[in-house]
Amino acid sequence: MTAADRPPGPPPELDLDEQIAIYQREYPEVDPQVEKVVTALGRLTRRMNVAYARQLSAVGISNAEWEVLKALLVVGKPYRLGPGDLAKRLGLTPAAMTHRIDRMVAEGLVTRERDETNRVRVIVELTDEGRGKWLETMRMASAFEQDLLQDLSPGERTQLGEVLERLLRRVEATQPDAGGRLEDLG
Repeated sequence: MTAADRPPGPPPELDLDEQIAIYQREYPEVDPQVEKVVTALGRLTRRMNVAYARQLSAVGISNAEWEVLKALLVVGKPYRLGPGDLAKRLGLTPAAMTHRIDRMVAEGLVTRERDETNRVRVIVELTDEGRGKWLETMRMASAFEQDLLQDLSPGERTQLGEVLERLLRRVEATQPDAGGRLEDLG
């Protein structure tokens, strides 16, 4: 097939083995097993992120808003945090957090009130609507994830989870700043 015969748009992604063969041609010292694992993980992550973004869009929230909803939900009832705590948990500047909270208050996903015990402190609280949006996205994500893992036995799922957790611990131990934003690494 010539370039003129290809459909418009970006060229199709190479098969994993084709890509690794090119890597080996250009850099013979590359370990093909390692490259297959990390390339597959990278592609899987990218595709999962696209799927999750579509789900969030269908519910009418952004990934940034979902992260705030999640941060409030994981602290437990009454689902409240100060803006500074939220900013730290999400790796954001206070100004960026304020902007995000402003949008979410306008959308009815969270409330922002003065703390009755300390009038200087502000509290951000998850609303019923915000919790509902979070639950809806979780239902969609759970269905997607069940479908994704359908070909793995329960034992394989356990084993894969343990292996990925070991990899995650290694990255966290050797790259402790890798959980933040790329802009923070400069």
